[in-house]
Amino acid sequence: MMVLTHVVVMKFTDPADAPKAKELLEGLVGVVPQIRSLLVGLDTVHSDVSGDLCLVTTHDDADGLLGYQSHEAHLEVAGWLRPRLASRAVVDYLSAGHPPRPQA
Repeated sequence: MMVLTHVVVMKFTDPADAPKAKELLEGLVGVVPQIRSLLVGLDTVHSDVSGDLCLVTTHDDADGLLGYQSHEAHLEVAGWLRPRLASRAVVDYLSAGHPPRPQA
């Protein structure tokens, strides 16, 4: 079984926004059905090349990713995020999947 993994690294204009972003993104679990798994990490090294936040989600396929991205709850969070971002980078890749884990 293949899984689509969606990775986003975000740099905020004000790094103090990263913890709130983490909270909002984690709030999508159980609300957006196309999310198989979701992990959000905040940078702890703070080097010159570090992002502030890394989001990793998994989806059944590209349609699942599109469903996630167009879901009303995701659009609301994205609306909060976008004006606060200095930059972001995205990588989407297919990999051998694992059975979905129950979400908390």
